[in-house]
Amino acid sequence: MASPVLTDHNIPWTSTIPANQGKPATLFVRERNGTKPSHARQPVLMLHGRSVPGLAGFDLQYDKYSWAQFLADAGYDVFVMDLQGSGRSTRPEMGDPRNVNPAQKYLLVDHPGGALTPVQYTSQLDNSQSNWDEVHKVVTYIKDLTGAPKVDLIGWSAASQQLGPYAIQHKENVKSLLLLAPIFPPNGRQSKPGTRWDPPVSLPVSAPSSVFGFPMALTTKSGFTTAWDRDVDCHKQREDGMVDVVWKAIMENDALGAKWGPDVAGAPEGVMRVKNQYWWGWNSTTVPLDGTLGSDVPVLIIYGDLDSTVNTSPDLGLLYFSVPALYQAIPGAHKLMFRIACAGHQIVWERKAKVVHNMSRQWLNNGTVEDLAKGSFFLDEDGVLTPVG
Repeated sequence: MASPVLTDHNIPWTSTIPANQGKPATLFVRERNGTKPSHARQPVLMLHGRSVPGLAGFDLQYDKYSWAQFLADAGYDVFVMDLQGSGRSTRPEMGDPRNVNPAQKYLLVDHPGGALTPVQYTSQLDNSQSNWDEVHKVVTYIKDLTGAPKVDLIGWSAASQQLGPYAIQHKENVKSLLLLAPIFPPNGRQSKPGTRWDPPVSLPVSAPSSVFGFPMALTTKSGFTTAWDRDVDCHKQREDGMVDVVWKAIMENDALGAKWGPDVAGAPEGVMRVKNQYWWGWNSTTVPLDGTLGSDVPVLIIYGDLDSTVNTSPDLGLLYFSVPALYQAIPGAHKLMFRIACAGHQIVWERKAKVVHNMSRQWLNNGTVEDLAKGSFFLDEDGVLTPVG
């Protein structure tokens, strides 16, 4: 059996991000084409969340954790993209230490201008519309390249903010939608009154400065570890040494960030540069629009039972997230949801990643998982499925 063919695409793009509006940019996409002889290409597009680059999340070259490789081996033509401000795509206004969240400048005290000077670009970086624009560019590029009429979409974490609204706006391009550990704010920002998708405020947003007045924040290795550890509460949930493996992969996708941060053993430990964004249009009002989700676009949702990120308190306003609320808001009947025991928000790098891989292959093959096309279920540690009311 021939191995999938790896191709890296750098797609030319005219940016719609305010920071580099109208200027040339590049959208990075890695393709692993596992199409079998005499078979039509079946494209799958995978999109990262708010912080982790696409390749580190979906194509981790360690043991059998590459989800993209797994699907390519199963015969799919798999594409992993980075939005601008992430991974290997263009990162406008993110190369200067002065443009870091002021509260984090102490992390760059040894870098010129990193800790002393004011922020130069005093606004958030990207937004919902620029994200949707970039997803659309990549989807249409993939359709032209493969000749496929539609593309299956897979998104992890905050990618739901991009892929959910995109599927509603462009159902003609989307075959199905798989959301892993999706961020869904039932009371999320609404569009401008009288419109469906227009921003509720003028862009870019620059006030208050403590929230929007900078283009990027930083995540250190210790902060990354602490966040992951918060969801680890199960025997053998995560392999030993995985934090180091994943951090190395993240740094390999951020050559500049790898040179920043505190020195450890005489060398920079690196930081993850995380774009600051302004999102709207993903809430309990928009999900049911046109009856698209669960009908024209079937939806599969998977999340970990220990995930402390995706289900939060209703008292948190815009930071109130609920996966069950997303499932309930989807209007169509072709929707599935699985809550997985012994898994957290970083499930792509935990032992239950294999469960996710297998579920995704069934979904892409048949539009079902374990012969189920609809319903909500709990998968326990013994692999037993129980319906959830």
